[in-house]
Amino acid sequence: QVQLVESGGGLVQAGDSLRVSCAASGRTFSGYQMGWFRQAPGKEREFVATISPSGSPTYYANSVKGRFTISRDNAKNTVYLQMNVLKPEDTAVYYCAAAASYLGVFGTVPKKYDYWGQGTQVTVSS
Repeated sequence: QVQLVESGGGLVQAGDSLRVSCAASGRTFSGYQMGWFRQAPGKEREFVATISPSGSPTYYANSVKGRFTISRDNAKNTVYLQMNVLKPEDTAVYYCAAAASYLGVFGTVPKKYDYWGQGTQVTVSS
């Protein structure tokens, strides 16, 4: 069983940067594919970024490519999402997810993940 706890969300202005974190319990974090997804009010949950157990490869949604960076620190059981040049359309609840196997490009698919965090709110004002 893996427990995921997100943190770092908040209210920022358009153009600002923010980093959200996801701390995972358990001793096998280094073997998990990790992903970030988001859900805006009235919309379905959508893929943001994913990272393999080793840290490479990574995949990004087109809407965030070049602005967001996913990374992980296996020694700290933590995955990060650095978000730069934030836009109002980035406003959503951001969820961390873990899969107990390497997913590769299938890391973009929510139902491939085994564990989910409770989410952290990111609000970008214009």
